[in-house]
Amino acid sequence: MALASKLLVFVAFSLAVHNTVALKQKATRIQFYMHDIVGGPQPTAVRVAGRSNFTGQDSIAAMFGSISVMDNPLTATPSMNSTLVGRAQGIYAMSSQEKELSLLMTLTYAFTTGPYSGSTFSVVGRNPVMKEVREMPVVGGTGKFRLARGYCLARTYSMTQMEAVIGYNVTLLHY
Repeated sequence: MALASKLLVFVAFSLAVHNTVALKQKATRIQFYMHDIVGGPQPTAVRVAGRSNFTGQDSIAAMFGSISVMDNPLTATPSMNSTLVGRAQGIYAMSSQEKELSLLMTLTYAFTTGPYSGSTFSVVGRNPVMKEVREMPVVGGTGKFRLARGYCLARTYSMTQMEAVIGYNVTLLHY
């Protein structure tokens, strides 16, 4: 009886390994635009913590430690009036003290329409916002992006005092 149990466990394990190996990895490339609105009557990003004890002149150092929570719309084109494809939800923190304004991004991009509706992917990484192109890692996903990994390239399309529009080109590997 013990031998039969061991044989059954071995066969079940072998089938599980075979099925896992048989999964075919897919590559998906997506482009969209995120609208980060920090002012006006309906901001999509709100500062929830920050320094109040800074006395220096450096504006970057003054922002160090500030944390914002966001629920930003994602659109198909740079226009806010274009098709809404999802939301970027998460937190970003001002993580630099000197010379270069950078953020620590912890965001989930959730798609609400189109072929990826109901699917998400998550980004965690450094975003030096004044660089022309910023690369950030994709660390996971759900739905059609289950077990996603990859990267996104962010480019600021436009920026005013109240709103930034950021274009994203994303490359995902997933099952």
